[in-house]
Amino acid sequence: MNSSEIVHARLHNQRLSSPDFNKPVDVLHWFGAMQAQDFNGAKWALAQRMRDATNPLIEKAFNEGKILRTHVMRPTWHFVAPDDIRWMLQLTASRVNLGIASNYRKFELDERTFTRCHKAITRVLQNRQYLNRANLKTVINQAGVAADNPIRLAHILLRAELDGVICSGPRLKNQFTYALLDERVRHTKVLHREESLAKLTRRYFTSHGPATLRDFVWWSGLTIADAKLGLELAHRHLTKIITDSEVYWASKDVVPAHQPSTSACLLPAFDEYVIAYKDRKAVLGDNKTSRTENLIFGSMIILDGKIAGSWKASNDKNAVIVALKPFRALKATQKFAIGKEIDRYGRFHDSEVRPSW
Repeated sequence: MNSSEIVHARLHNQRLSSPDFNKPVDVLHWFGAMQAQDFNGAKWALAQRMRDATNPLIEKAFNEGKILRTHVMRPTWHFVAPDDIRWMLQLTASRVNLGIASNYRKFELDERTFTRCHKAITRVLQNRQYLNRANLKTVINQAGVAADNPIRLAHILLRAELDGVICSGPRLKNQFTYALLDERVRHTKVLHREESLAKLTRRYFTSHGPATLRDFVWWSGLTIADAKLGLELAHRHLTKIITDSEVYWASKDVVPAHQPSTSACLLPAFDEYVIAYKDRKAVLGDNKTSRTENLIFGSMIILDGKIAGSWKASNDKNAVIVALKPFRALKATQKFAIGKEIDRYGRFHDSEVRPSW
């Protein structure tokens, strides 16, 4: 399997070339979790994997708690399905806490302090009260824990998420709020650790494959030993692919029967298609430079599975302006494929979109 076949298979498994989901939560059940610190971009990432999605539809699902946004893997935001949040936290939270333990010490946050904060937060959010970060800062200060430092406050709330005390609430006047996890999510079946590990491993390699063990360790934040155990537990559902002395894993129906015509995607910043791999040489292709490697944290033009430039959306009075910066002159077929994605972006926002090359 060469690099073109790898990216073709990933486009299919990530449902970018074959979007077939009807609801945002279906996407999350497929992926396990999707990185989501850029909320607006993450909504577009969900929409690209769906048959016909609009911004209001995804916003409604978020506000109703049908999809959640919390810290669950690596110390960053992820979208996750409500029925997955508890077993996933049980599997990954300890690793996140270990990774940021030095920050806890730096801000003098110990177990006793976290317990006091958890009690204060739980008391004020009871009976489906939803408060934003500024409100919770006041509550925590009143409980005798200094929370005026925004980074210290962020770590207090992050720990409350990792401990399963809070999760995302609805947006109120476009402000993010927090809710009690036990009130936001019905109690779900408890999974044994090996069940959780097998489930996360299978989901990753099914939705992101072909991918390496190293990629999975990066994405999940698990130890190499746990990642290897996960592969053993999920082995019967996966297939091994060896190319250029590199071992990849994927679902057994990894490669579609035919190669598609010229394909294009306008990916948001931190999209799973790029950010979810430790080794990104397949998607960078011949464009592997410091400039392109920095693009993985920005909005990318993807042509036939590889990074081909950057794009940026901005609002005009009557339209959304999409400024496109390809690395090199494009063929007519490539411009046509990008044009279809621009039209799709307009339908997502229910707005006229004007491209600017």
